[in-house]
Amino acid sequence: MTNTQTLPSSLAGRSVVIFGGTSGIGLAAAIQAKAAGAKVIVIGSNAARAEQAANSHGLDGWRAADVTDNDAVEAALSDIPVVDHLVLLAGTFVAGTVLTAEVEYLHRAFDERIWAAISAIRALGDKLAKDGSITFISGSLADRPNAYGTAVLAAASAAMEALARGLALELAPIRVNTLSPGPINTPILGKALGEGRDGFVASLEQILPLHRLGTSEEAGSAAVFLMTNTFMNGAVLNIDGGARLV
Repeated sequence: MTNTQTLPSSLAGRSVVIFGGTSGIGLAAAIQAKAAGAKVIVIGSNAARAEQAANSHGLDGWRAADVTDNDAVEAALSDIPVVDHLVLLAGTFVAGTVLTAEVEYLHRAFDERIWAAISAIRALGDKLAKDGSITFISGSLADRPNAYGTAVLAAASAAMEALARGLALELAPIRVNTLSPGPINTPILGKALGEGRDGFVASLEQILPLHRLGTSEEAGSAAVFLMTNTFMNGAVLNIDGGARLV
């Protein structure tokens, strides 16, 4: 007899809250979760963009909050009665060398990830469903840092994975996992690379095993997988097209 507890669960009627859900991977995950029957609320830093994302895709609500502002995070979550799946994908590309960048700026790598996650989890408290999940985001820098001013961001990404493993035990039976995207074609890539984006992407595509970047939809579906597979816990899901192998 099949043990249904190990099968993927339905998102129908479940409450999904996605920080960073107004563009890129977060928006793709929101659209897919909604299509699967979930009630989806997206939270972004820009109110107009959040409202447009929700209205354009028939989502169930939106909020605007600076994830580094604990009071703003609490206010954004205050009227949501229950959250089955909390997805925390917010965060900017914090790049600057340790010797030259403003320390306050470098703090954002941790503030937007570690402390924002803690703020959201504490704000929800018992409103987090015991049979639900929390999904963090890290990135390939956690495994493969580089010499181009990303040391602190790499540290914050690795810290997210460690935090998820600890919380998988501390918050059990709530499942806690981390999505680790590699080269994904999202708006944040353009912001990080500026005018050099096209040249960088072209050279990267030559060395990647699949000779292309991933899409927001592909990474978004991985986030949905972490929500729905009830035996994924304390894990890091790499979605990088094999980029970490080269």
